[in-house]
Amino acid sequence: MEHRKLLQREMITINDHRELIIEGPVPPSRLTDYHMHPSLDAFRRPKEQHEALVEIAALEEGRIILVREENLIVGYVTFHYPDELERWSEGGMIDLVELGAIEVANEFRAHGLGKRMIQMAFAEEQLENVIVYTTEYYWHWDLEGTGLNVWDYRKMMENVMKSVDMIWYATDDPEICSHPANCLMVRIGKEVPLQSIEKFDQVRFRGRFMY
Repeated sequence: MEHRKLLQREMITINDHRELIIEGPVPPSRLTDYHMHPSLDAFRRPKEQHEALVEIAALEEGRIILVREENLIVGYVTFHYPDELERWSEGGMIDLVELGAIEVANEFRAHGLGKRMIQMAFAEEQLENVIVYTTEYYWHWDLEGTGLNVWDYRKMMENVMKSVDMIWYATDDPEICSHPANCLMVRIGKEVPLQSIEKFDQVRFRGRFMY
C-alpha cells in the first residue's frame, strides 16, 4: 500500500522572539543534521532517542513530525507499525499505524506544540488510507512535571487527539484495562476498507462477543 509522505513546514514565534519550525514527515537524511534537546529523555537518553527517530523515519510506514529551534529538536511525534510483541500487530495489518511517542522539551511546553505536530501529520489527507491508534498509559505521563493529576492529564491528551478526530475505543487489552485512566484512541481514515475495520475489531477484542 502507499504510505503518503508530503513534507509540511510551518514557522511560529513563541515568547515574542523565539522562532520555531514545525515540519514533517522528516526524512532520515535531514534528521541526521539535527540534535536533541537534553530534556527529551522520557523514553531514552537524548542521543539514543535521536538514533531511534532516524531509524523510524527510514521505515516505509514510519514518519517523524518535529519542532525545532534552528537545528535543535525540541519536540517530536512518531508514527510506525505496532511493535511485533504487542497485540496490535497480531492481525498483520498493513494499514494499522501507531501514533507512538509524543514528547516536548520542558521549556517549550504550554504552547500547543504537541497538538500542532499531530495536526500536521494528518494534513493533506496523508493518513486517510490507514487506521491510526494510540495507547495512553498513565505511567508514561509526566504528572510531576505538569502538576496535573491523572484525570486532568488524560483529559489533556484526549483533547489533543480529538483535534484530529481520534476518539475513544473500547478494548479488552489487559494493559489498558489495568487502570481506568488508560485508554485506546483511534482514527479510521475515510479510505480504509470495511475488511480492515473488522480485522481491527478482532484485535481490539479477543472475545468476539464483546463487539
